[in-house]
Amino acid sequence: MRGCKQDFPPQSCDEAHPDSNDFDFSVLDGINWPGSDIKNYTQVSEEWCRQECLRDCHCAVAFYRSHDMMCWKKELLLSYGRDQGENDVKSFVKKRKNNSTRKNDQSIFVMIGLVLLGCLVILLVPGILFAYWSRHRKCKVCRTYQFKDGMNLRNFTYEELSKATDGFKEEVGRGVSAIVYKGVLLDGNQNVIAVKRLNNMANKYEEEFKAEVTAIGRTHHRNLVQLLGFCDEGEHKLLVYEYMRNGSLAKFIFDSKRPRWYQRVQIALGTARGLLYLHEECHGKIIHCDVKPQNVLLDDSYTAKISDFGLIKPLKTDQTLTNTIKRGTKGYIAPEWSQGMPVSSMVDVYSYGVLLVELICCRRNFGNENQMALVNWAYDCFKDKKLNMLLKDDKEALDDIKRVEKYLMIAFWCIQENAASRPTMMKVFRMLDGVVDVEFPSNPNYVARQF
Repeated sequence: MRGCKQDFPPQSCDEAHPDSNDFDFSVLDGINWPGSDIKNYTQVSEEWCRQECLRDCHCAVAFYRSHDMMCWKKELLLSYGRDQGENDVKSFVKKRKNNSTRKNDQSIFVMIGLVLLGCLVILLVPGILFAYWSRHRKCKVCRTYQFKDGMNLRNFTYEELSKATDGFKEEVGRGVSAIVYKGVLLDGNQNVIAVKRLNNMANKYEEEFKAEVTAIGRTHHRNLVQLLGFCDEGEHKLLVYEYMRNGSLAKFIFDSKRPRWYQRVQIALGTARGLLYLHEECHGKIIHCDVKPQNVLLDDSYTAKISDFGLIKPLKTDQTLTNTIKRGTKGYIAPEWSQGMPVSSMVDVYSYGVLLVELICCRRNFGNENQMALVNWAYDCFKDKKLNMLLKDDKEALDDIKRVEKYLMIAFWCIQENAASRPTMMKVFRMLDGVVDVEFPSNPNYVARQF
């Protein structure tokens, strides 16, 4: 295992706009950081791969495999670097050139620019302040305010969201408690949004609304859907999210042509990252309680983003178990829900295990009542070494059969009946990423008693 010292570029593209001539590469043979991919390209040359990374200020490493002409761009933070043991693989680690002379020359222009900018600010600030004051006197709907400490969300009016969705015309999703509509903000930027409109049932979903705003309003992670704002006007309770152009994971793997194996691997990793953040890394521990393909959305680049936080259960800092009513969706519910036992974040681990098997096979856990559960069949195929029956004509997955076996073993650990036997999401992610070895799993004894 190897790490990598990261001493190159600006912390963000907004911080500076570096010239690609300011950087060069250090070449490492056979080293890869599999958990840090931004994007991959096929049928490209090594030189093209290097130049593409130089051009992209988010790119920290270009990883090139010559035998199939594949190129991956990778971003910070780079972790869990490992030796692939392949002779035709190179990693180009971006580093800044030692060019102090150029920096000194540039500093003179920077100083002149700062002086000019200061003069400009003195002249323009009074006009900007007046325009800002005038606009906010006339347009209260454009304000933002603190819903709770640590959150800064936009407060929309019902009329504003009705116009944005053209009278709630284009439906893009539907659940038990809400319908989601596509809309466009009429604020000059024409940002596309998803508006989740909770059903009007005598405030039955009041707590769900508050839970979703409170939980996700203070979180920010690339694998969670971003909440932009809300509307709370009497019976009108709506949540405004960033729009996910590629829809849900359920639609992606069940209702269309089978996706590429590489895409499914990245989705498995991304979903695990999002759950790890909720369980261990955000401001307070959160149990999602309804992990399933319908609640994993895909953005323009097919990055997985966990959504639908209406059933979440926040935990206190030192709390690991909680008593609550049964939540979730049939087919993904952990046994402890039905046994009336206190639950922990392991209920999400269980649901993720079922989702992972579905992602590998591109099939639903239950097609109909007469079929064997997919996870049971998958375990039988795994135990009898007949994964070709499980994968059928999925050539890409069959060509990566070792990873398929490893991912199935991880899934079987996740759906162990005893919650104490399941791994944490931290361990799940590290096993997926190849940092921790995966032991042979016990029979998960998955049964359809929840049906």
